[in-house]
Amino acid sequence: MIRDITIGQYYPANSIIHRLDPRVKLMATVVFIVSVFLIHDLVGFLIATAALGACIWLSKVPVRYMLKGLKVIFIILIFTVLLNMMFTPGREIFRFYFIRVTWEGVILAGKTTMRLVYLIVGSTIMTLTTTPNHLTDGLEKALSPLKKLRFPVHELSMTMSIALRFIPILLEETDKIMKAQQARCADFESGNLIHRVKNLIPVLVPLFISAIRRANDLAMAMEARCYHGGAGRTKMKPLIYNRRDKIGYAVVIAYLILWIVLICVF
Repeated sequence: MIRDITIGQYYPANSIIHRLDPRVKLMATVVFIVSVFLIHDLVGFLIATAALGACIWLSKVPVRYMLKGLKVIFIILIFTVLLNMMFTPGREIFRFYFIRVTWEGVILAGKTTMRLVYLIVGSTIMTLTTTPNHLTDGLEKALSPLKKLRFPVHELSMTMSIALRFIPILLEETDKIMKAQQARCADFESGNLIHRVKNLIPVLVPLFISAIRRANDLAMAMEARCYHGGAGRTKMKPLIYNRRDKIGYAVVIAYLILWIVLICVF
């Protein structure tokens, strides 16, 4: 299960999505997420599916690798489907004691599931095709107008960059600790839920200690390099728009206009 988490990971490939400016990908992700929550009919799902499929194809990231992250939220998806099916009023399909399933609940459960899947996959495309450094630079550049309001843009971007970098490191550390505990005859698979949670204590304690130690080492390294925030700092590779980025913005704006027209018409 731990190896199935793809958040914070980068998949190297030579694709047009990888070469896009991170600001374009951030805007595209936000627009797509907003459009996903505006879906109410089949036409909307077809448009969102076509856009998502095109992005996956252009990114050259294997579909199996991209969908691997859905295994982590599988329980959440099942729980969401069951709640929507049983507690949505409408035309009854069948009843079993207090459990009542309706047509409206089935439809709502399907829509909610598709929204969650599209939300995860759409966000995963951005993280898989953008390095943490580029993603941080893009976020800082996109939020730069907020500096006039004394908003800590650089600190927020740096925090996000550190968090994204720590996710795969902590996952790898967790995998190593679990393998070491299993070599000492620890069992994480059998037993009920409470028993499994108790068995995870020998994993969580060294994991927290390792995370605190890594955070302390990182803080000392930043202080040793005289890091004092973003004031006066320059970029080794500054972000510059080129022709493909302008085309990317045009595609995102066209997608947004299409959704506005769809909402106004239907």
